[in-house]
Order: sequence, then C-alpha cells, then structure tokens
Amino acid sequence: MRLWASVCLALYATYWLELDNPFWAGTSAAIVCQPHLGASLRKGWYRLIGTVVGAVAIVVLTACFPQDRAPFLVGLALWGAACAFVATLLRNFAAYAAALAGYTAAIIAYDQLGATGGPNGQAFMLAINRASEICIGIVCAGVVLAGTDLGGARRRLGTLFAGLSAEIAWRFAGTLVAAGAEFEETQATRRELVRRVIALDPAIDEAFGESSQLRYYSPVLQRAVDGLLAALAGWRAVAVALARSPEGRARQEADAVLAEVPVELRPRPEQMEPTRWMADPPRLIGACDAAVRSLAALSAGTPSLRLLADQTAEVLAGIADALNGLALLVTDPFRPVARGVRRLRIPDWLPPLVNAGRTFVVIVAAQLFWIVTEWPNGAQAMLFAAIAVILLAPRADQAYAAAVSFTVGTGLTAVFAAIIGFAVLPNLETFAAFSLAIGLVLVPAGAGIAQPWQTAMFIPMVANFVPLLAPANQESYDTQQFYNSALGIVAGSGAAVLSFRLLPPLSPAFRTRRLLALTLRDLYRLVTGPVPRTPDDWADRMYGRLAVLPDAAQPLQRSQLLAAFSVGTDIIQLRHICKRFDLGSGLDAALEPLAHGQSVTAVGRLASLDQALATRPDLGPEALRARSLILAISEALTEHSACFDTGMPR
Repeated sequence: MRLWASVCLALYATYWLELDNPFWAGTSAAIVCQPHLGASLRKGWYRLIGTVVGAVAIVVLTACFPQDRAPFLVGLALWGAACAFVATLLRNFAAYAAALAGYTAAIIAYDQLGATGGPNGQAFMLAINRASEICIGIVCAGVVLAGTDLGGARRRLGTLFAGLSAEIAWRFAGTLVAAGAEFEETQATRRELVRRVIALDPAIDEAFGESSQLRYYSPVLQRAVDGLLAALAGWRAVAVALARSPEGRARQEADAVLAEVPVELRPRPEQMEPTRWMADPPRLIGACDAAVRSLAALSAGTPSLRLLADQTAEVLAGIADALNGLALLVTDPFRPVARGVRRLRIPDWLPPLVNAGRTFVVIVAAQLFWIVTEWPNGAQAMLFAAIAVILLAPRADQAYAAAVSFTVGTGLTAVFAAIIGFAVLPNLETFAAFSLAIGLVLVPAGAGIAQPWQTAMFIPMVANFVPLLAPANQESYDTQQFYNSALGIVAGSGAAVLSFRLLPPLSPAFRTRRLLALTLRDLYRLVTGPVPRTPDDWADRMYGRLAVLPDAAQPLQRSQLLAAFSVGTDIIQLRHICKRFDLGSGLDAALEPLAHGQSVTAVGRLASLDQALATRPDLGPEALRARSLILAISEALTEHSACFDTGMPR
C-alpha cells in the first residue's frame, strides 16, 4: 500500500508540474520504496547521489564528443564498466549508488540518441529533467514512508548485536568450563557464528537510513563487527590450546582463567537473552574492561596459561567493542563515543575487474546490434541491458538466477501493463480512477517484494511497470509503440541473462580459494617482510576478506581463514617482542620455512626458539608472553598444516 501511495503521489506531482516524462518519478518512487523505513531512506539518499553523478558524467561525455558517435558510445560503455567495477567494490546501498550512476548515464543517453546512435546535444537539459523527476519520486516515497512507518531498524540491529554478543560470550565461557572437551561441537558453532556476524552488514546500512547520528558514528559499528570477529578468533585459539593440552593441566588452567571472566558472562541460560544485554551495556563494558586488565596482570607460570589468559582477554575486548556499538544503539545516543576511522576494504580486485569487463562487452555488443539493425528501439534494449548487467553484477554467483528472474518479471509486467494500458485506462477519466487501476498491479507486486519467495521476480515487476505503462499528461494508446518498447526492454534484459551465461561470475568455490590464497600470500609476506606493520593493519585486511567470504564456503575454509588471521596477528606481536630483545633474526629463521610451505619445519624451529626464550629469565614476563605466542602459532600451523603448506605463490 505504501508503494502504491508513493507512486501515485509522485505521478500526481509530476502531472501538476507538467513535466515531460512523469513515469521516471513514479519509477523512482517504486524502486526506493522498501518494506522498512531505514532501507527506503538509505536507498533514496544513495539513489539521489547516483543520479547526480550519472547525470554529470553523461553531460561531460557529451561535451567531450558532441559530434563523434563512436567515441561517445565507447565512452558510455567505459563509464558503465567503471560503475560496475565500483559497485562490486562497495557494498549494500553504496554499491547501488555506483550502479545507478552507470545506468543513469545510459538513461539520459537513450533520450538524446537517434535511430543510429548520434547524440543530439540536449544532454544538459535532459539531465536536469531526469534528475528532477527522479528526485521528485525519491521525495514522494520518503514522505509516504516517513508518515506511515516509525522505523525499527535501530532496535532490530541492537537485538542482533546483543544476541550475537551474548551467544559468543556464553559459549566461550562454556568452552572454559568444559576445558576443551567439546572441541568439535564448539568448532562447528564458531563457523556458523562467523557467517552470522558477516550478515550484520545490511542491517547496519538499514539502521543508517533511519539515523544521521548513527551514520556519524559508523566507525563504532564497524569496530563492533570487527570485535565480534576478533572474539571468535580468540575463542578458536583458546579452544585449540585446551584441546591439545593434557586433561589435568587443561582443567587447572581453564579454571584459573574462568575465575577472571565476569559473572555476567558466565554460562547461564538467562545470559542468552538479548534483552538482558540491551538493558545496561555500559555496565557490561566496564566488567569486560576490568576482566581484560585482570587477565593481563594474571601471574602465569607456563606459556599455555599465558596463552589462555591473553586470548581470553582478546575475546573479552572484542565483546566490549561489540557492546560499545550496542550502547550506541540502545542507550543515550549523545553519549561520547570514540569514532575512529571507517576504512574502505578491498579484499580482492579480480571480481570487480571481471564484472567491469562483462559490462563493457554487453554494452558495446548492444550498441553494435542497434547500429547495424537500425532498430528504432535498439537504444532501449541497450539501456535495459546496461541496467540489468550493472545492477546484478555484484550478486556474484546469484547474478545469473537473478537475471533470469528479472527477465521473467519484466515479461510478466509487459503483459500486465498492456492489459491496464489498453483495456482499463481508456475507460477512465479521473486521476483517482487511474490510481486504482495501477494499484491492481503495484499492490500485489509490492506485497511480493516483502516476502522471501521469488523476490527477484517481483522487484522488476515493480520497477518496470510504470516505464512500460509510460503515463503522461496527454495519454497515447499506440499499440505498436508499446509493443516495440516492451520488446526492447525484454530483449535488453535477455541480453544480460546471456552475458551472465557466456561470461559467468567467479564461482563461490573459486572466490573462496582465491581469498584463502591471497590471505596466505599476505601471511608469507608478513613472515619475510615488515608489511603490514601493526596488528590493526593486518586485522583490517582479514576483516575485509571475512566479510566477503561466500555463504557457500565450506566450514573448514572459514576456520582456515580465521586461523590465518590469528597466526598473522601473533606473528606481528611476537616480532615486536623479539626485536626488543635482539631476537629478531632468530624469529626470522624460525618462520622462514613457512613461506616455502614447510609448516612442520617451522614448528620445529619455533620450538627451538621457545627453548632459547625459556633459558632467558632476564627477559621477565615478556619472555613468557612470547612463548605463549609461539605456542599459539605452532598449534594453528599443526591444526591446519594442509592449508599452510601450499607455500608462497610463484
């Protein structure tokens, strides 16, 4: 109903203003309108940005090649490829804005191109008109949604953070209670929790749409997600250490560490309830911070106990970061919070390059077909081919199925638009009757978007219904024009389907293997060189790779990536300690076999370094901490030797 009201309001405003193409305002209102307020407002904001950028780009392109058809069309294809590249690098609504910048330029180019693709020089006024119409649609959708939905994204996100934090804390404490006896069960749980933490990203973006204050503090929420991943990495190290220790020693050391864990985080059934964690996050943060200090000062007589204490501190520090984000969501929004810097993470350059290449090929092929055949609606086919291939490219392995659903939905919409346009509208005279007529399609299609079944098919039905119907102040009932237009839209969508079949996206298995290979390459470089120099730099790279790990990745591969993350962090910390005591050369010699895929040799040399540290009582507590890091690295290399033995890529 909100979708229908938004489209009707946008069309009414453009009719009243007597704009040339009111349907672009209605289309924008339909696209922006989402089931939740935050998502709608966020998408509307990014749609505005993408529209302006695309309009400016096509004006500049037309100014550069006002009378040159070939360079203009090639430039248009290159711009579409660049936008597909950026859309794959970004995520969520920011990716949508990049995609929109690409096909907004194609929309304006479509309006100014003739039968064989020559620009007519009207790009500036067309850009002004299209941008105005699109902005009207965005504003109308925002007005309707803001007046009918109070928003709940912030509370939903807080519930997700509280639930994940509580479950990680509760199950981690359970690992200490069991002293590693349930290693296989906790391993499967950690792998599933990694997937759930990664899935927080869209919910965070939706919450940003409802609150400008949250957008200002976006680094806090990014650090909260990173904290949960760091907690899972620390939990993995503790579980492995306990599982590999003798039962008696594991029991004794686990009890010593468990005594420092706050009572609020102990394994009790009521602690799993998110509402308890949402009630007073600052109190829990204080408890975690106090426990981290206690664990750092814990007197440890063995490297294994030092390892358990330090990794437990990492878990609690990560949970504290998550609770800091939770406090921002559910307590006083004006409480001072350290913001930090939100960084753009680029885990892999190959998928964006593949998508950019496919987009360029599709647009150029559509242009050549249009010019050769001189089909009057060839520009429209090129436009919708560009829309589908740019918009769906970031979906990776789901792109082909989404393109098929997009084409099917577009075909069904053409049928419905023909029925409404030629059987219903000619008998109506008022805007109210017109609104009821389009509601026959928009209301069911809008309801279809809000449920999980075939959502990808209902989205193009909503987005393409108004352009196919093409309502105007002075209605035209030209059946030939309608069917040519519908054929151009369906043909363009079909070309996108064909492109995803002929130039398929990288498979989930290949992307997962590549992410692991890139991670190991960085780890080997870390062994042989000083880059990155701090644990934060290394962690930032790993968080970016964990965030884009495909859902289809095997649980073992998630565990291997998490293990590589932990090993890299431990190596950086160990290198800093060894340099202070002039042991850097010994560490380099111990780690050198790792770069050649010889984890067993590396473990043996690390054992020798551990013995050398054990004979240096003059080094104090830092020697014990270095030995604990050696133990953590050795255990990870032993557990995932098949992964680490691949060696430095040649």
